[in-house]
Amino acid sequence: MGANAQADEQARHHRQSTKAERKRIKQLEADLRRKDKALTETAALLILSKKAEAIWGSKNEDE
Repeated sequence: MGANAQADEQARHHRQSTKAERKRIKQLEADLRRKDKALTETAALLILSKKAEAIWGSKNEDE
């Protein structure tokens, strides 16, 4: 009976650690998606800024 209780405890602990690992993975994936979106937006802004500079010249040319 003690062996069954120990096996049940180990199984419960394993389920809890697996659940915590899945939660952590989900959190990391969400963070990665957020950072990927921010990087994409930054790259787009940089490209637009370079295109605007090519069309209208740099801000320092007028001064």
